[in-house]
Amino acid sequence: MSSNLARQERSLSTPLTTAASPDLPELPPAATQEVASRISDLPQDEVHADPSEDVEVLQASIRAGSVAQIIVAVIAVVGLIYLLKLVLVTTLASLLLAFILEPLVGGLARMRIPRAFGALVSVVLMVGLAVGLIFFFYGRAVDFATQLPKYSGKIRSTFAVLREQTSQIEESTRSMIASPKVGKTPLPVEVQESPGLSRVISAGGGTLGEVFLATTFVPFLVYFMLTWKEHAHSTTVRLFPKEHRLVAHRTVGRISVMIRSFIAGNVLIGLINALVSTIVFWKLDIPYFYFLGVISGFASLVPYVGVFLALLPPLAGGVGIVNRSGVLVILLTVVGLHVLTLNVLYPKIVGKRLRLNPLAITLSLLFWAWIWGAMGLILAVPIVGATKIICDYIDPLRGLGAWLGD
Repeated sequence: MSSNLARQERSLSTPLTTAASPDLPELPPAATQEVASRISDLPQDEVHADPSEDVEVLQASIRAGSVAQIIVAVIAVVGLIYLLKLVLVTTLASLLLAFILEPLVGGLARMRIPRAFGALVSVVLMVGLAVGLIFFFYGRAVDFATQLPKYSGKIRSTFAVLREQTSQIEESTRSMIASPKVGKTPLPVEVQESPGLSRVISAGGGTLGEVFLATTFVPFLVYFMLTWKEHAHSTTVRLFPKEHRLVAHRTVGRISVMIRSFIAGNVLIGLINALVSTIVFWKLDIPYFYFLGVISGFASLVPYVGVFLALLPPLAGGVGIVNRSGVLVILLTVVGLHVLTLNVLYPKIVGKRLRLNPLAITLSLLFWAWIWGAMGLILAVPIVGATKIICDYIDPLRGLGAWLGD
């Protein structure tokens, strides 16, 4: 019995004496047993603590810090995009125009015409075409405005009927919800001076001035983009390390092909819509049907709000000429073309090459319209298409590219 107790005392004292420093005196057997009993009373997770748990906590804190940095970086980028709206919109619009003119410049280059001169000729033709279209549309708009007073009587009678019906609805609603009172409480009236034309112009003068200044930069940007195309392409690829330059070259090439497909598809769909709208407006005897048909056809390409923009020209031009059945034909034609464009033609001609799903396109339209307004609706699809191509070539972002894809 005593030998067994001695062996137990030696087994308890051995780990403590071996773990202790050799300079310290050895504990007596009674103290050793007391320490051993106290250790046995401690929780097992404290006695057998694993150092890997501290490593996991440290890694979790590092991951949380990385996520916080990513969120801050995203917020900063979105803020910069919003603040630099005018610069970025002007640059991207010039880039789209440069892609439109690139086939002409390339054709002139194949005829041994220097690229700088070919770019100059292309930009001059673009500016001349824009000025000619502005004068043409302005003349048609003036003619339309001069013809509009002939139908002013019918317009006033139509609006008078609408006002009468609206006032009847207001009176009936007021009589239903108004509480009976003996005396009428006077309503406070605030008199405001109606803003004149000069005040309206002065209020929006800053924005108009900025837009005009940005527009004057577009021809120069397009010219330099066309002239320095090869230099910009090669230097952009050289910004990446040598092992990634081939991937960067393929990415830039795919983005260029995507933008060309986007432009060509929109032009083709716009021409189809303009042709159908012009024929329908001509059959309805709407004045300047060729002018209104082109505007309505291309305005229908704007996502979501395009249907309302496309309805305004024919309805305004058909005042006093088109009856109720004609108005119904206009509504069916414009709305039908818009629905057909977004659900059939656009996915077949444009979306098939961009390979984007409708949810990604809708979210991008919402985001870029919030950031850049009307121009965001026009530039949203090529931006999200370029984003998908970039994500397809970067391993950590391939999941996002697959989510954006069809």
